[in-house]
Amino acid sequence: MSTPPRQKRLTPADITALKGNRPIVSLTAYTTPIARILDRHCDLLLVGDSLGMVLYGMDTTVGVTMDMMVAHGQAVMRGVSRACVIVDLPFGAYQESKEQAFRNAVRLMKETGCDGVKLEGGAEMAETVAFLVSRGVPVFGHIGLMPQQVNTSGGYRSKGHSEAEQDKIRRDAKAIDEAGAFAMVIEGTVEPLAREITTTVKAATIGIGASPACDGQILVSDDMLGLFNEFKPRFVKHYSELAEVIEKAAEGYAAEVKERVFPGQEHTFQIRPKK
Repeated sequence: MSTPPRQKRLTPADITALKGNRPIVSLTAYTTPIARILDRHCDLLLVGDSLGMVLYGMDTTVGVTMDMMVAHGQAVMRGVSRACVIVDLPFGAYQESKEQAFRNAVRLMKETGCDGVKLEGGAEMAETVAFLVSRGVPVFGHIGLMPQQVNTSGGYRSKGHSEAEQDKIRRDAKAIDEAGAFAMVIEGTVEPLAREITTTVKAATIGIGASPACDGQILVSDDMLGLFNEFKPRFVKHYSELAEVIEKAAEGYAAEVKERVFPGQEHTFQIRPKK
């Protein structure tokens, strides 16, 4: 009997081709088990530097390292068979020069097997985007609210409330689109502007706190799953309340251990009778 052909994973070009056809489904993933589950439902999985806050308890994404991104990129790639996988270039890994960006992008792609890299920035990063794309590195852009710039932008606040901010975001979108980005995240941006940009760029737009008119949507998977109840951004919807489920499970486990109910005999290994 012949072996069935291995399913081909979606490519960055496939993601761009979905623009205008149907909405693109995206989520973040940081581990193999979660990637394996999400892969069935997502077109694109992003190994985001948000892992610094989600998995490591950092206050911002600024402290995330290349080694962390490589390790989690490898983990996610072990769990996918369908989705396009993009890995974030962390803060400090690409801003110095386009050559630095290329070295680190190549490292991510070689060591993880991912399909491309994501970087934040608009007009100021257009030359770098073009440099990477011309050398075979697919680039996923990121405009609007840019978490890596939180220390200079006044915190996590939505963008596009003034004409000056709107003009800058328009220029940023145009610049990285013309530089060859296959897609771009539009984050924390007023809805009419995100809608407008989606109609003016060739790249696929992926919204998070942007507009339902974007070509696709992305959320941090842990937010979507309701694992964090302390803070819920306006743009997040909980599709489950796993924090409550985990809390209840831990409470039940703790009670049974204290009462010596668990483990029961069925959970232990007994000496086998001699034959």
